[in-house]
Amino acid sequence: MKRYIPPAVKSILTVIIAGLCIGVAGKLEYRQQLAYVDNLIGWAPFVLLLGITVMLITLVWKPHKTRMTWTIVLSVLTVLWGVLLVPAVTGNWYSLAKEFPLAEQSPYAPAADNIQTAQLPKPAALALAAPLPKLDGATALYPVYMSFANAVYANVEMAEDTVVCTNTPNAYRSVMQGACDIIFVAGPSQQQKRTAEEMGAELVYTPIGKEAFVFLVGKSNPISGLTQQQLKNIYSGKTAHWTTLGWQAGGDIIAFQRPEGSGSQTGLQNMMGGLPIQKPRPLPDSGLLGQGSMMQQVSVEWQGVQPAIGYSYRYYANTMYPNADTKLLAIDGVYPSKETIRDGSYPFSANFYAVTNGQPTGNVKALLDWILSEEGQCLIEQVGYVPIR
Repeated sequence: MKRYIPPAVKSILTVIIAGLCIGVAGKLEYRQQLAYVDNLIGWAPFVLLLGITVMLITLVWKPHKTRMTWTIVLSVLTVLWGVLLVPAVTGNWYSLAKEFPLAEQSPYAPAADNIQTAQLPKPAALALAAPLPKLDGATALYPVYMSFANAVYANVEMAEDTVVCTNTPNAYRSVMQGACDIIFVAGPSQQQKRTAEEMGAELVYTPIGKEAFVFLVGKSNPISGLTQQQLKNIYSGKTAHWTTLGWQAGGDIIAFQRPEGSGSQTGLQNMMGGLPIQKPRPLPDSGLLGQGSMMQQVSVEWQGVQPAIGYSYRYYANTMYPNADTKLLAIDGVYPSKETIRDGSYPFSANFYAVTNGQPTGNVKALLDWILSEEGQCLIEQVGYVPIR
């Protein structure tokens, strides 16, 4: 029996398909940012979306007897284009897959004998006795919670595992498993939230201070600031050339990323607000990877310029592991300083937390209460962060 679709129904279906295409394009910010897509890989998702839309509308309006042939042809073309898109989605390109240790000479490195911590002018009002809460956390926050331990654990001999620094992903796993009592970290990633739920961990987040998520470029880069939208365009793959952002001699943007689960990668994901993050592009030369962390890689030179961009947290970048050949960018015209973090005018200001598995009790609660006291907040400020109060 010959199937017949009335023109009115076809028109309605066409409007629905086109509307869905426009909606998805808007969700991916292509509809708003088409003028800033400057590379083939950046165009790939939009072209695939457009191809699927054209295929569906064509199938709606094609006569029934030729519809099967068109279905096969257009489906094959769409699949082929999707295969070409795979590297842009899943990536077989450069990705920073491992953590690099702090330089041995850094007085902020967890293994340093002369770890630079803050001290109170007089003994702390709180002096804990055994059992001491076990502490872990992000590398950038190690000087903070080591300062807490030095002040409050002063009269008790600490075991080797009382205060450790295993980095953000490991610290989250540790508190979920009950191997430590408090971790000091930035907010969790979506994956870390899901893992906690799967493990039945009831993570409680106590804000104890403020920090800024910052972006860095080489010192010779003439661009001193970007907008949030420009950063989203870079990390979603739409903008791949510095000339689009006003630096004519900049060449291709080398946009470094951090491993999944790290505090700064979570900061990037929060900034993107659900917009897909494109996998890193291939480096033009494998030697540009270097032997150091992102803080060192951001200052790489290629063809006479410093084309890289990266991100971190302000304290880590400015104090804990500085690179004199880099600079922080202003975002939306606001530079990340203690003042702009404190008043919230810097757009990527964020709390950092003391995280426990379940509501704190006993010595754990006593320590957290003290951290929020004038003495605890004083140590946070002395270390170089912005206190929560």
